[in-house]
Amino acid sequence: MEKVILAIVDFRRSGGWPIPETSLEMAELVKACGGEVVGTFVCPASPPTAATLIQSGKVEELAAHARALAAQAVIFSEELKGVQQRNLEEAIAVKTLDRTQLILDIFARRAVSQEGKLQVELAQLAYRLPRLTGNYNDLSRQGGGIGTLGPGETKLESDRRRIGERIDRLKKDLEDVTQGRMTKRKNRERQHIPLISLVGYTNAGKSTLLNALTGSHQTIRNGLFTTLDSLARQHVMPSHQKVVFSDTVGFMHDLPHNLIEAFKATLEEVESADLLLHVVDISNPSHRALKVSVDKVLEELGALAKPTILVLNKIDAVNDTELVSAIRKEYGHAVVISARGKINMDGLLRIIDHELGGRVVDVDVRIPMTRMDLVNRVHEEGSISGMDYLANTIHIRASVPRHLAALLEKAV
Repeated sequence: MEKVILAIVDFRRSGGWPIPETSLEMAELVKACGGEVVGTFVCPASPPTAATLIQSGKVEELAAHARALAAQAVIFSEELKGVQQRNLEEAIAVKTLDRTQLILDIFARRAVSQEGKLQVELAQLAYRLPRLTGNYNDLSRQGGGIGTLGPGETKLESDRRRIGERIDRLKKDLEDVTQGRMTKRKNRERQHIPLISLVGYTNAGKSTLLNALTGSHQTIRNGLFTTLDSLARQHVMPSHQKVVFSDTVGFMHDLPHNLIEAFKATLEEVESADLLLHVVDISNPSHRALKVSVDKVLEELGALAKPTILVLNKIDAVNDTELVSAIRKEYGHAVVISARGKINMDGLLRIIDHELGGRVVDVDVRIPMTRMDLVNRVHEEGSISGMDYLANTIHIRASVPRHLAALLEKAV
């Protein structure tokens, strides 16, 4: 297990992410990479320096601690410029990384699908390209451990032109891979099946909620960024409305821009959603700040104004019922659940049905035997309670979208 020292950069600015929360989150990120935090040090950077970001005295202190603790890596909570990273690594004499590289490393470890791997490689190369210099051997580092797992160091030893060409190729490959999702999206839109996207801070319980709502069995792990690929599951609501629930990659405060750009295709599920379920882990003491961080990402995606249900998750992890009541009152219109314990799933489904606004209606019609095309659409888009084949007509009793109900009425 790689021994890591965390360097928490303190710009001493108002409105910034609190130091304790930053330290805790960075430790969780290191854990997700299989590392062990052996020391955490707050490094003032007011004003920041061009050469090393933090003051030279703090650099010397970090170097001494790295030697004393036999640390193999120092990871900074703020993104480092190429020259800063190079200077720090030379001064501290151990591998020096920043938070963005740490997150990219987690994504590289968690990517499973072809699309996920392409997205991660694109984000890694986009991060490293501006840091590519002739004498910076970090980009060709061949050792193991955190920050070295990626698309292959031989690519990173290429010049800017070749890396640029690789980035262009990755973007083209991603366009090809995402054609399948676009086709499914068009089919869903043609059938007027609402899309409900689950969004939230990483590890808020979105995948667990997807399983609880749809009865699926997606593998769940407790940790940051356990879901990278967009997962979609069809479900029939209590109102007989067919919907699609879509899980997305978890958000995080100050999510690196390269990641947002690389996962743009996946996050389009959020942009095209009819309804968002914003999942908040209320057992986390920082749940308010985490909600604000998710809202900022939604704003960047142009999805903040979408119809949204605030879902307060993990009430079974909060033993104080008065605290739960206070939090619910604080957030106003919100539904309190436990996805893991399947608490109040029926209540959440009723609220979702209400938000969708009665897009489904019940029909009891007899249509001509010659209109089997409409029968097929009822099977595809609706929920059938009864169907009888008569002499010249088909007696259909079903719940269908309003647009299909109108077509059925015209065919009578």
